[in-house]
Amino acid sequence: MSASRRFTPPLSCLTAFEAVARHGSVTDAARELDLTQSAVSRQIQKLESQVGGLLFERDRKRLHVTAQGETYAREIRMALAQIQNATIALQTNPDGGVLNLASLPSIGTHWLAPRLPAFLRAHPGITLNMSTRFVPVDFSEETAHAAIQHGQGDWPRVGTMKLWDEQMLAVAAPDLLQTGDAATLPRLQLETRPQAWADWFAAQGLPEPGRPAMVVDQFGTMLRAAQAGLGLALMPDYLVAQEIGNGSLLALPGAKPVSIGAYYLVWPENAGEYPALVAFRDWLRMASATRFMP
Repeated sequence: MSASRRFTPPLSCLTAFEAVARHGSVTDAARELDLTQSAVSRQIQKLESQVGGLLFERDRKRLHVTAQGETYAREIRMALAQIQNATIALQTNPDGGVLNLASLPSIGTHWLAPRLPAFLRAHPGITLNMSTRFVPVDFSEETAHAAIQHGQGDWPRVGTMKLWDEQMLAVAAPDLLQTGDAATLPRLQLETRPQAWADWFAAQGLPEPGRPAMVVDQFGTMLRAAQAGLGLALMPDYLVAQEIGNGSLLALPGAKPVSIGAYYLVWPENAGEYPALVAFRDWLRMASATRFMP
């Protein structure tokens, strides 16, 4: 056996191992894989023999993955996801490629979607599938090739390309702004940004007043609520540029924009050269540089 083959266990052993590690049960793994329990057990034994160590601790009918096994399972899960993605891409679009993209709802709906026709015209062979996520994507658990996320760019085990720093503006409907200031106006709070107002008030050198009047789960909802006069909203500049331009929202006079993170395109490490992803990444780099243009 060559050195490369010696370190490449059979796919059947790896799929059995990943399923047992995830379920903690040979029975459940066998049911998922449509195999007998003895067949799954043999695959695990064969894999442990090849890697030269125990991957599970046996406790009656349950199996508990070891610390080393947990690390190995995470790596194998990512590799199996890549194989699945490659197979789907080959079956559904052999001449181009499939790009499964996860995105935050706000940037996906309000910024990215209107610009995607330009990308698809430039790359007619690529099929783009989009889904929304509120939290960072775990590429070992999902079939996404890439994701657009907000944060500090410090996620583990991913490649990253910074798009832009998020600049947060305090905005409100014109009529509401005439009735008070940041300390007295009702405020709208994004559910996933509980510290946003505290950071904003700190940047202004002001103490934070009481709790926000309303908590919402998406920037799109917050945008409409602010236009309806329900409160002062802390919004990314790219999301309210049009509304400020047409006068339906106004920025709070004298307030400083605050940056509390940035937007990034991320992808699984060691999977950055997938052709459809390369094409999208190159296009997104140019599009993000002119993000306020239609």
